[in-house]
Amino acid sequence: MSFSYQELLQLIGLYFWPFVRIGAMLSIIPLFGMRSVPVRSRLILTLLITVAVAPMLTLPPPVDPFSWTGLMYIVQQILIGLAMGVIFLVVFQAFVIAGHMIAMGMGLAFASMVDPASGVQAPVVSQYFTIVVTLLFLALNGHLMVIYAVVDSFHYLPVGTQMLTTESFKLVYEFGGYMFSAGVLVALPAITALLLINISFGVITRAAPALNIFAVGFPITLLAGLVMMIYTTPMVLPHLQELMTRAMEAFQMLQLNPV
Repeated sequence: MSFSYQELLQLIGLYFWPFVRIGAMLSIIPLFGMRSVPVRSRLILTLLITVAVAPMLTLPPPVDPFSWTGLMYIVQQILIGLAMGVIFLVVFQAFVIAGHMIAMGMGLAFASMVDPASGVQAPVVSQYFTIVVTLLFLALNGHLMVIYAVVDSFHYLPVGTQMLTTESFKLVYEFGGYMFSAGVLVALPAITALLLINISFGVITRAAPALNIFAVGFPITLLAGLVMMIYTTPMVLPHLQELMTRAMEAFQMLQLNPV
């Protein structure tokens, strides 16, 4: 059995281009792109996913990966993979922002620890939401949804020299802005309750100036924040489902420049 040079390039591209796109996406999305995950493990996972999904894809054009055209193909795959990774990253970061807001209201903004996903300092409340969202993400088979999304992207974002349109970059940018509004929606019940408590402390301070409001107020706001987190946690699941639905819709709206 013999192969021509063009057929050999197509066979190589059938595995190499998906490997680049999947690797770029897994390098940035949560759970897979955490700094605690070794790079070698991430590469092995990318290779296994590529070997599993490549036979289901159509043969790409015969392009030498070491040519200028091949370089354009690599850039295209990296941009698409990073764009999809950023959309998934926004889903998790919305709950991190919600944790920041609740921590500031209940007086735990100074209690921070290193976030294993990003490597930066984050409040413990944000870490709590990150753990809950990660467990729910796995329970909902979100990791399988990620693989399905990147495999399906090869049908509406085929391998080629076309780059993402300006509308696609704007879509990713606007979805990143949605992260802040989604975080506010998650934290809104706790923020409202803590705001009412702080307003009550202001009234008490005016009525009894001799009262040490700092000694009395901090334990109350801390306890109220913990109680509100108990009632806020069941609301994480519907918010996560809504964000995942929006993320999948955003994937479908990504487009390439027409030839």
